[in-house]
Amino acid sequence: MSEAVREAPKKERPEFRNIHVTELSNYRLPLAGLVSILHRISGLSMFLLLPFVLYLLEQSLRSEISFAYYQGIVSYPLVKLIILALVWGYLHHFCAGCRHLIMDMHIGLAKEQARHSAATVLAVSLSLTAIIALKLFGVF
Repeated sequence: MSEAVREAPKKERPEFRNIHVTELSNYRLPLAGLVSILHRISGLSMFLLLPFVLYLLEQSLRSEISFAYYQGIVSYPLVKLIILALVWGYLHHFCAGCRHLIMDMHIGLAKEQARHSAATVLAVSLSLTAIIALKLFGVF
């Protein structure tokens, strides 16, 4: 029995090596990996900005004058872009979280289904963000 195991031809194992920083621009991440990384980035950004957002909410609710003051600040285009980035982060994190919950139920784990759900997460989050951007910048 041990001779049969010894005589079996050895398959060459693929060689995986670490990626150097200079090779990062050539590395192509799959769509599901990109959605996963964006999910982590959006979650981290929301976590880190939560105290600041809550402080601004508290200050705007203090009085009518402070509300008018912060309403004036939000009218600047740069502030609107920051708000839009936060909105995209929330929407992407929510959509990707729903995707992960569905995958936790062992639905859509095949490679093609996972790729399709990752594309759906990006499409839905970007579409909803575009609709909110139109409203935020006064097109609607």
